[in-house]
Amino acid sequence: MSCPDCFKGHIHEGAPQGKMTKLHGLNTYVSQPAEGKPVKGIVIIIPDAFGVEFVNNKLLADHLVEKGDYKVYLPDFMNGNAAPVWTVEAFGNLLRWGGVLNTILKPYHLATVLYSMVPFLILNRFGKSWPIVQSFFTAVRENEGASLPVGAAGYCWGGKHVVNLAHGTKAPNGKPLIDAGFTGHPSGLEIPAEIEKITKPVSFAIGDKDFGLSVAQIEEIKKVVESKTGEAKGEVRIYAGAGHGFCVRADRVHIENEEKQAAEAEDQLLDWFSQHFRTLSYEGA
Repeated sequence: MSCPDCFKGHIHEGAPQGKMTKLHGLNTYVSQPAEGKPVKGIVIIIPDAFGVEFVNNKLLADHLVEKGDYKVYLPDFMNGNAAPVWTVEAFGNLLRWGGVLNTILKPYHLATVLYSMVPFLILNRFGKSWPIVQSFFTAVRENEGASLPVGAAGYCWGGKHVVNLAHGTKAPNGKPLIDAGFTGHPSGLEIPAEIEKITKPVSFAIGDKDFGLSVAQIEEIKKVVESKTGEAKGEVRIYAGAGHGFCVRADRVHIENEEKQAAEAEDQLLDWFSQHFRTLSYEGA
């Protein structure tokens, strides 16, 4: 289940460079290198609670294209049932203190947040979303990703899906659904059970102030993934002072360190995929 911090954060400014299209049955934001530029692999983003229409997620996809020369897919795995973007402002109002009017309006702000959160949690529970995610990755692996490395990048809600994709399920063509995974501040993990089943390399970016993961749980994840051998070996990078959502919804205007850590997490993802993609070749397979 998602934690309350999954609905907090900041909305970034910028104009997405990709386009929306229908891909394997899902509305998908697609961002890719300029024509004629080699594509180094495919990265599929499994987003936070705000889904494909959230500008932060589209801008993130564009950054991965610009910095890594990947083709990036951001599908609507929630089938139109993402949390409304206005939840970010509503949660901010709920947590803001000071002033008589703000105090009087607390019940209204709480009701507004619950009106957004509850339907999201019901309509996007893992048992319902996992078959959609798995089906999309299977289709990509058998088509666009048949001869390219495929990576999964999951944030908050999407993190649990990345971990499960890394359990090693294969497409009908015999190739793994993903070659590597990355997750920033994952939520809803079953620890250590889901972590122990990982057989593909996963990189974790987690703040030590994450509302949804205790320090003990973070250390347990780190111990399990970094003790694995071969291609199953992963990594956990702990960001001091960072809270839940910092990779996608950091305050890039008022808090300098949040912007810095968000950029570092992007670089962590890019380095991880570069490291694990460069030795792969599905050409002629």
